[in-house]
Amino acid sequence: MSVHNNKLKKNRILSSYVSVVISISMVLFLFGLLSFSIINIKNVSKNFKESLTMSIYLKDNAKLVDLNQIKNSLVTSLYVKDLNYISKEEAVSIMKTEFGEDFINELGYNPLVNSFDINLMSEYVEGRKIDSISNLIQKNNFIDDIQYDRDLVSMMNTNMKKITLWMFPITIILFIISVLIINSSIKLAIYSNRFTIKTMQLVGATKKFIRRPFIIKNILLGICSSAIASSLLYFTIFYLDNKIPFIDIINNVYIIYLILAVTFLGVLITWISTYFATQKLLNLNTEKLYN
Repeated sequence: MSVHNNKLKKNRILSSYVSVVISISMVLFLFGLLSFSIINIKNVSKNFKESLTMSIYLKDNAKLVDLNQIKNSLVTSLYVKDLNYISKEEAVSIMKTEFGEDFINELGYNPLVNSFDINLMSEYVEGRKIDSISNLIQKNNFIDDIQYDRDLVSMMNTNMKKITLWMFPITIILFIISVLIINSSIKLAIYSNRFTIKTMQLVGATKKFIRRPFIIKNILLGICSSAIASSLLYFTIFYLDNKIPFIDIINNVYIIYLILAVTFLGVLITWISTYFATQKLLNLNTEKLYN
């Protein structure tokens, strides 16, 4: 009977450890995934903004010296990330490739003009700034027209502000929920050892001596949970990066920092929760152990 009870007790303890590890791992994984999303909102926004093309169309009477002048001016400016010159002949080839029609033969002349396609630095892709840049470039006499999607720029900036605004309170709420769930799991695991704790206290063991093994054990469980959460997080990020190839979300530096943060959070919460859970039992009257 005693062997059966010991075996049952060991199974219960093992089950409590497993439940603690699983709960902490899932909570840390969700928290890490949301944190990584917040970190990469800026990168994703930057990629989208810098993919926006501003087309600068030149007048037919623009000379080679004018082309070089505007090119040098754009290349040396702070707001231009990439620049691509498209001659009217290249524009015809692009039109043929995209639409499969040779309109030159029908018209008898090339109606297209020389142009520059530029991609702006992300910090300049904002309503007033991009309009100011457009007006500045337009002052050149050999510029015929400048085109870019103003509505897309406005929509992009509005949506990114909304996403950022909602992500921070959601993260704070999830953090609080994470602490509460981890704390509850550890409390339940320690409460199952309440008689052992009280017995050690009655025979003269100090509070520090009693707390130490519980703290060490739960910190190890926190490290184990952090390792599981970090592994799940890495493979999830890697999977998303393969599924969304047009957004480069893999950044090894961010991932390393995130794994360290998840590990630190797992250790910190388990240490604090274990400390206060054992302290509560140590201060509990023996009569109340059976309540």
